[in-house]
Amino acid sequence: MTYCVGIEVDEGLVFAADTRTNASLDDVRVHRKLHVFEYPGERVFVVMSAGNLATTQLAVSRLRRDAEDPSAARSLRTFRHLFEVAEYVGEVLVASQVQASEGNQYSGNGTQATLILGGQIAGERPGLYMVYPLGNCIAASPETPYLQIGESKYGKPILDRIVRPGTALEDAARCALVSLDSTIRSNLSVGLPVDLALIRAGDLKVSQQMRLEGDTPLYADIHDNWSRKLENAVRTLPRFPWEPALPAAGGDPALPPLPPRRGPALQDPGDPSAQQ
Repeated sequence: MTYCVGIEVDEGLVFAADTRTNASLDDVRVHRKLHVFEYPGERVFVVMSAGNLATTQLAVSRLRRDAEDPSAARSLRTFRHLFEVAEYVGEVLVASQVQASEGNQYSGNGTQATLILGGQIAGERPGLYMVYPLGNCIAASPETPYLQIGESKYGKPILDRIVRPGTALEDAARCALVSLDSTIRSNLSVGLPVDLALIRAGDLKVSQQMRLEGDTPLYADIHDNWSRKLENAVRTLPRFPWEPALPAAGGDPALPPLPPRRGPALQDPGDPSAQQ
C-alpha cells in the first residue's frame, strides 16, 4: 500500500510520501514515490504516485522522456497553464495503464494508479491536482487544501483540524509528517523512509527537500513529541463527574514510557538511491 499527501497553502506547496511498496512477512521493498521535475526560473512540478508500480514507473519515465526531448510537441515544459499540465499527465497515466495491462488480463493484477501533481509555472500561482486512473483530475481548494492518495484515513484527522490556506508552510509540512507518522503507526503497509518536498510560492524550484529515516533526529523528535503531547492533552481534557479534580499545575503524574517505534524500512539493495 501507499500513503502520499499534498498540501496547498498561501505560502506554497508541501509534498510527503512514504516509500514502502511491499510489506509481506519476508519481503519489504522500498521505492521512491515522490518525483521532482524542476526547471528553475521557469517551472517546477512534483508528482507522487500510488497504485501499480509498473504503471507508475512507466508514467514517470514517459514524463521525463518527453520533458527532455526538445522536439516533443507536448511535455511538462510546453504548457502555459498548470491545469493543462494536469490534463496531459492524465493522458500519460491512461496510456501507461493500457500498456501495462497488455497481455496481463488473465493475471488478476490491476494496473491502475493515481497521482498527485503539484507545482508552479512562471506567471501563475502554485496549484495541486489529483489525477485519477481514468485521466480526469480535481484541484485542491480553499475548503479542502490537501489531497491524499493511498491509505489516507489514519492521517486525515490532523489535516482536517489544522490545515487551512493561511497555515504557514513549515507548519503544513509538520502536519504532513505527523499525518504520515500516524499512518505508519497504524498500518504496516505504509513505511519509512519518508520523502518530503516544499515549493515556496515564487521560487519556481523545490525550496526544501529531505528524506527522513526512523533514526533521523527530526523525525524521531516529531514522533516522540507528538505522542507525548497528544497523550498529555487527553489527560487534561474535562473530567467525568465521578473523577477527582485535576492535580494542581506541576503535579501531573509521570507519563508511562512510549511504546516502541517500528524500525525503519531498509532501502531496496538493488536500488541504493531508492529511485524508481
